Order: sequence, then structure tokens, then C-alpha cells
Amino acid sequence: MASRRITQETFDAAVRENLEEFGLEPADALQEAVEQFESQGVDLSNIVKKAPTVSSEGPQEPQHEILQILVALEEAVAQARPAEVAAQLTAFWEQCQRDRACRFLAAQKGAYPALLATWKLVSAGAPDLQLPVLQALAALVDGQPDLLDAQGLQLLVRTLAGLAEAETETELPALTGAALRCVRLACVQHEHNRRALVEAGALPLLTGALARHSSPAGAAVVREACGALHSITCDDDVRVPYGLACDHTRKIVEEHAGLKVLVQALQAFPNNLDLQSKLCSTLAHLTTRNNYCQEVLDLGGLTLLGTLLATCGDHQDLARQVLSALRAMACNDAVKDAIVRAGGTETIVATMTRHLTSPQVCERSCAALSVLALRRPEHCRIIMECGGVQAAVQAMKVHPQEVSVQKQACVLIRNLTSRSPDLAKPILELGAEELITQASTTHPDCGDVAKAALRDLGCHVELLELWTGEKGQLKP
Repeated sequence: MASRRITQETFDAAVRENLEEFGLEPADALQEAVEQFESQGVDLSNIVKKAPTVSSEGPQEPQHEILQILVALEEAVAQARPAEVAAQLTAFWEQCQRDRACRFLAAQKGAYPALLATWKLVSAGAPDLQLPVLQALAALVDGQPDLLDAQGLQLLVRTLAGLAEAETETELPALTGAALRCVRLACVQHEHNRRALVEAGALPLLTGALARHSSPAGAAVVREACGALHSITCDDDVRVPYGLACDHTRKIVEEHAGLKVLVQALQAFPNNLDLQSKLCSTLAHLTTRNNYCQEVLDLGGLTLLGTLLATCGDHQDLARQVLSALRAMACNDAVKDAIVRAGGTETIVATMTRHLTSPQVCERSCAALSVLALRRPEHCRIIMECGGVQAAVQAMKVHPQEVSVQKQACVLIRNLTSRSPDLAKPILELGAEELITQASTTHPDCGDVAKAALRDLGCHVELLELWTGEKGQLKP
């Protein structure tokens, strides 16, 4: 795997050497440099690959367009020419959107301070620049959240706060969406930015934006707000020993009515299946405690989710996210009973059967059924009667190489038989033993759950005793 990196200057020098020393054509010189570095295990994803021009004076240094735009932007800002600044910001955004390497190179050459300087023109009386600056900032920090400092984070919070207090204008949704996008990208794999934003008061601004824009005209804002809520409650920064995702989730739900806002937003977009999928994903992500599951039920969320699952048709992503939300809610035993009473088991099985070719839907369906079956023998019988095991077994046959499907199907079978041993025989008659054994052999990650399923089915399982707890002489 490529892990080494080089600078843009080193790459450009190699291309120029191929031109001057070996007499290659510009395109060939560029290709030769790429192949040379890649053969050495160098990661070139941060490099702008552009051949230099050749004139009568010889090879010229490549003029990277993103750097030319950056220079023009800085000059326009220094001379306070708002119209030209807007044009350069749009060009900058387009270049950053086009290529990750352009973002990386621009960041190296001072693009972030240049954008902060541009924002001063907004404060000085050029409000039309607000949207292009936010769009350019979002494009720049995409994959580079380290760029943001305290000044930039405070700028985002103040912007959202100002938009929350502003009167409704035509461009208000676009501005809010751009600011929320910046927040989302700032929090990806960056615990420091998350904590700083929360301390600065970002959470009520996120839920508030979602609530205010829960109408057809605000669909884009709601999508960005969901993304921001998701990223600010993740724990994916390996540079810190622990994150505050649980605390941030608690604040969103308990202090800022996050679950209520999401359920209301689900009702506001009955015909936007893509957005409903995003809302269900966020709902599942925030439903992390027993009392949160009950709250979603009390808010009418179960009825909404059941209707969505029954009517989602061929929209596989929506089906997958609804199943995730139902699985999260079913961790509460009272909610689990409510799901089964409402016919959720039958709907889940029907969804898996309809989308049997989708490994993601099959995996989430098995996961949801396995939680419904946990510690509930009466639920296990309902799952058997409505064809849940048959669907799970068929999913294992259709997706033998999908470890997630195999693993969740094994967990489902184990949960069905752990307290209802009389169900083992009909499950074995479906060919479950052979499929589980095959999953264990093919996928090492399935080993433990596969052995547990075979054990509860009454099949022979070889268990390795790793340690007996007895003292003894260590052998060299």
C-alpha cells in the first residue's frame, strides 16, 4: 500500500527532468514521473498532475490554475473589489471540487488565511460574498479539517447564529446549507473541532436549523443539518484516547429535542425518499439509550418507520436506514414488544425477501430480527411463522462472500434457538448447519457467532479452551 508522500515541487521537478534530460514529450514526461513515483510506493493523491508547457525558451514551470486563482483572489481582496472577489471565489470552489489534490496544494499555499481575509469584506459591507466564501471554505476543508482554527470555528457558529435570527430571504437556505456543510466537514475525524463547536454553542443551532427548514423548500438544509449532527456525534478520531460522542448525543437529545425534531422532519417530507433515508440514518445514530428508544416510540416514530418500510418500494437505501432505526429502537424491551405487536416482524421479513439481492438490506434485516428475538421466546416463534429464518437462510445462500450478511444471519439463528431449543429442528431442516459451517470456514470473523449458533442448534462444535485459570509452570 502506498504510504510515502512527496511535495508538489518534487513532482514538478521530476517531470521537468524527464523533459530536459530525456527529451520526452510533455505528456510522456508526466506519465513517466507518475509511474516512477508509484513504483516506489509514493501516494500521489495529493499531487496536481499537470505537464509543463514547452516554448522556444525551453520547458516552463507548470502554472497550476488553483494557485493562479489564489493569487488573483488575494489581489482582489487587497484592492477591495467585491465583484472580482466573487468571481475568483467561484473559480476557486470549482477547482477544489474537481480535484482533491487542488485542495491540498491550495492549503499549502495559504488558501485558508486568504479566505478568512476575504470574510472581512463581508463584515465590511459586502454581504453578497457570504455564500461564495462559505462554499469555498467548505470545499477547502473537505478532507482537511486541521486547517480550521479557533477563528474559523467561531466564524461558523456566529454565521449560523446570525442566520437563525435573520428574516427569511430567498438565499437564506443556501447560506444555512453552506454553513452546515462547513460544520459537517470540520468534524469529520476531528475531535478537537467537535468539542470546540459544541462549547461555542453549535448544537442548538444545528437542531434549530433542521426544525426551521422542515418544509419542501428547505430539503437541502435538512440534509446538511443531518450530516452535521451525525459528524459531531461520531467517535472516529484515532488521535485522541476517547471522544465525547456520547455526551454530544445526550445534549442533542435531552437539551435540544433532537429526536423530536427528526421525527417531525420525517413527517414534513413524505415524498422525498432520499431525504427520509438521511433522516432515518440520523435517527438511528442518535437513538443510543433505553429512554431514547421509548421517546421515539412516544413521538409516533414507530408508526412512521413502519409505514416507510412498508411503502419504500425499490428504494433500497431507505429500507436499509429504516431497518437500522428499528434495530436501534428494539434495544428497549418495551419498544421491542411494540414493534412486534405493530406487525414489524412481518414487514421486516417482507422487506428482506423483496430486496434479497441487496447484501446491505439483508444484513440490516437479520440484525433487526435478531434484536427482536433476543430474550423473547414468543417473538422467536412469530419470526419462524412469518418466514424470517427461511429468508435469512436464503440470504446466506445468495451472499456467501458477504461477511456482514453471514454474521448477522448466524446471530439471528443463535438468538432464535438459545431460549427456544424446540426451534432447532425446523431450522436445521432448512440446511442451516451447512451454511453456518461454511460461513465459519470462509470468514474468520464469523467464527465465534457461528460456533454459538451451532451449539444452540445442538450440533457438534469443537471449542478450544484457551486458559483454565490454573497456575502452572510456563513452558519455553
